[in-house]
Amino acid sequence: MIGPSDARSGTPLAGSAISIRGVSKSFGSTRAVRDLDLEVPRGSLTGFLGPNGAGKSTTMRMILGLDRPTSGRVRVNGHAYAAAPAPLREVGALLEAHAIHPGRSARDHLRWLAASNGIPTTRVGEVLETVGLEGVAGQRVGRFSLGMGQRLGIAAALLGDPPVVVLDEPVNGLDPEGIRWVRHLARDLAAEGRTVMISSHLMSEMALTADHLLVIGRGRILADCTMSEFIAEHAASYVRLRTSDNAAAGELLAGRGLEVQRTDGELRVQGLEAPTIGDLLFDGGVPVHELTLVRSSLEDAFMTLTADSVEYHAQSVGPDVSTQPVPAQPIPTQPDRRTPQLGVSA
Repeated sequence: MIGPSDARSGTPLAGSAISIRGVSKSFGSTRAVRDLDLEVPRGSLTGFLGPNGAGKSTTMRMILGLDRPTSGRVRVNGHAYAAAPAPLREVGALLEAHAIHPGRSARDHLRWLAASNGIPTTRVGEVLETVGLEGVAGQRVGRFSLGMGQRLGIAAALLGDPPVVVLDEPVNGLDPEGIRWVRHLARDLAAEGRTVMISSHLMSEMALTADHLLVIGRGRILADCTMSEFIAEHAASYVRLRTSDNAAAGELLAGRGLEVQRTDGELRVQGLEAPTIGDLLFDGGVPVHELTLVRSSLEDAFMTLTADSVEYHAQSVGPDVSTQPVPAQPIPTQPDRRTPQLGVSA
């Protein structure tokens, strides 16, 4: 791949790639988005998160000109995306991978997209190779698996070599190798100076991919910060401690005003960093067997922040551990609702 479109013309990229100011969107009496303000910095790898019904899909559709804001302004690369003479050279987007005529081959689908935007047909072979579909390029799309359809949708998003890439649930249907590939692809695109915006419900994957987060709930922005800032502000943490004498250790630390919780043969300590706790125990003559900083996951932090923004609450089937800081990785869940692409293949 080569650099972003503006870089090819020699014009440096600066500021925000996507700018949304004072945007609201209503569908009848339902307000999907409320006075939304957000900026997606150029060259960033931004995760766009929110529970179902939060307004993510509506926001992405307004970015791509598929929905018109009731009020406010949306700009992509400094202008309305719908006004771009060659949209695929401005933004590559994947909203619904299977919004493709099932009778077309993968190659023909990309060829007509290229022709509609003045993109050289040589680019078709390049993106098919990038996504690993060159061996099935002549097959009809209707025979593709969900994962193959996702790869074709990503190929269409990359076809115009755009400076901005917007992907909605790009790893849906992919196997572990495919998920890792999308993660590295997103990082590589951002490293080239492109702006990558990914919407996903897979918190564990977002924690490994994004460097900037936008979190939306009930149509409003709840967080706009770096990944590290989000975790630091919304994720709980504690120091897990095992010693030869937990009772003595707990008494010593509690005497220093620290919060100490005894559970399952270990102590959970809050209020000091691990090295300082280790020094206190050493000075107190208590041998330490384990001293580990444990942070709750991105999923835990997300659930805490969006607890009041969830549209549907299922009956609990077990103890609520969302606020308990645990070191285990969360089990990813798949979204239960998709938004049609309505003709936007890239």
